[in-house]
Amino acid sequence: MAEPIIEPIENYGLSTKDKKKALFSKVGVVGCGRDGQSIVALIASAGIEVVFIEIEEERIKSAAKKVERILDNRIDNWGLTSSEKKAIMGRITGSLDMNDLKDCDFVIECIRYDDETGERSTKLRKEVFKELEQILDPNAIIATNATTVIISELASDLVHKDRCISLHFMIGHPDAKIIEVVKGIYTSDDVLDKVLLFARMIKYEPIIVHESNGLVGQRLLVVMLNEACQMLMENTCDLESIDKMFQTGYGLRLGVFRLADIIGIEKIVMLMEDMFNEYGDKKYKPSPILWRLYRSKQLGVYSGKGFYIYDGTTPVGANILF
Repeated sequence: MAEPIIEPIENYGLSTKDKKKALFSKVGVVGCGRDGQSIVALIASAGIEVVFIEIEEERIKSAAKKVERILDNRIDNWGLTSSEKKAIMGRITGSLDMNDLKDCDFVIECIRYDDETGERSTKLRKEVFKELEQILDPNAIIATNATTVIISELASDLVHKDRCISLHFMIGHPDAKIIEVVKGIYTSDDVLDKVLLFARMIKYEPIIVHESNGLVGQRLLVVMLNEACQMLMENTCDLESIDKMFQTGYGLRLGVFRLADIIGIEKIVMLMEDMFNEYGDKKYKPSPILWRLYRSKQLGVYSGKGFYIYDGTTPVGANILF
């Protein structure tokens, strides 16, 4: 009787051990403040698993609740269903441990703005980048979500500088599906191509911007906002009418004051100060009205009062200051 032929069954089974991992199957976000929450929600909405890192358990719970609120708003206004929301939340995991990012092939640094000052530390970001380099696979991409920080500076102390890139998500409106992509001095063409693909995967239109403080979106916004504030100080027109001119006259989704409240007055003031220091042009110097709101902690939707007064996220009237 012939000897039976014995071959390893693994060669014929459905094992996934040798299958190539899909690109952007898992994305990490370091920091889940206002910007981070929006980014986590939109990535998970695109069917991608997301792990976000925070420094306290309470912040993880708070961030998760706020992501749910973002999705609830989409249910109310943008056609999302409750079952879709449940599936999206199932793709999101919060963690205190940076090592939980080790399987990610793309990590976005999005550390919180200081709630009091609106500042984000370049030094702290560089520390985050160094820690990520120790944890991630050398082929994983490291990005920052920033407009006034130069990605080449963040990458300069790393071994694998070529994998670093900068992004800026336009999060002022749920339908503003455009993202600024910044290739640094060290960024490889391969990394740029992958990030452009990622933008399209999440149904955002990418525009490539050269390294510059403020990029395109913020530089346009703050100049319009300063001029609108100047008109308020001159009593040229009331606040609500200026916003109506932006919306009705120019077909914009939001007025400039309403948009400033959504972004956050503290964030805008610090961005403008950065741009003024970089370019030395007074058009970037924050208006006295912006400083008045900033110093009185009337910071927009987040604090319940900015240019407008809010009931939740709904404006109920102009601030009495104006």
